[in-house]
Amino acid sequence: MLEKLQTEMRNPNTRDLDKMTINEILTIMNNEDKTVPTAVFSQLGKIEEAVKLVQSSFKKGGRLIYAGAGTSGRLGILDAVECTPTFGTPKGMVVGLIAGGDSAFIEAVEGAEDDEFAGERECERLKISEKDTVIALAASGRTPYAIGLLKAAESRGVRTVSICCNKHAEMSKYSSVAIEVETGPEVLTGSTRLKAGTAQKLVLNMISTASMVGVGKVYQNLMVDVLPTNKKLVERAKRIIMAATDVSYDAAAEYYQQAQGHVKTAIVMILLSCNYEEAKKNLQKAQGFIRETL
Repeated sequence: MLEKLQTEMRNPNTRDLDKMTINEILTIMNNEDKTVPTAVFSQLGKIEEAVKLVQSSFKKGGRLIYAGAGTSGRLGILDAVECTPTFGTPKGMVVGLIAGGDSAFIEAVEGAEDDEFAGERECERLKISEKDTVIALAASGRTPYAIGLLKAAESRGVRTVSICCNKHAEMSKYSSVAIEVETGPEVLTGSTRLKAGTAQKLVLNMISTASMVGVGKVYQNLMVDVLPTNKKLVERAKRIIMAATDVSYDAAAEYYQQAQGHVKTAIVMILLSCNYEEAKKNLQKAQGFIRETL
């Protein structure tokens, strides 16, 4: 089975990798990496379908749930964790699962990915319902853990997405939307943390960002629901207010305080010349979309 997968084949361009100079190694890796965006581009239609499913889940109060083993699982967790500070999402709105449990994020848990029933148990533990969207990731497209989760989710009427890096993947059979980004043989044979990992990261960036745009978490190209949890983010919050409204730094800082540190509310206060309570009501009526308040 493995010998038929592109991600497991030997790359003819790197058969002498161990004889190359450092510069030659870096150059060939860079050249191979350049092929990844093109491979992702070929799947934009499928990625769009996935975004629509996620946006629908969010609008119904559902969740986006990523699941995978090894590098794929870690990438899902990374994207999930970053959604809260970037978009101000409540805890649990975007969830990342990895075969072997949370400890597998920093240390490999051997054999965890081969447990198909573990995916089924995750589905039960999280009480995944038809309001949610499940996205399973596996470079090979055949990981039992990911397939088990997809099967269990589909049996509950959940819309599912698979992301893999081989065509005609096994897991594609069990997903509502199958994203197959064919990245080809790796520089280091079978090391799918390389091109395959990069491709999965790009796709996840697209899905989460576009989904958040669709539920009002972005105004223009600004992260207006950012959570200012440290000094850097407090400064970024003020500069977002400045960029969205053309006010001075001092004015942005003043409105930031009046809005109790909520960037989106501060922006609406300025743009509509209203007080804090009025801004909150306008945003609520507009379901969080700043443009709709205008």
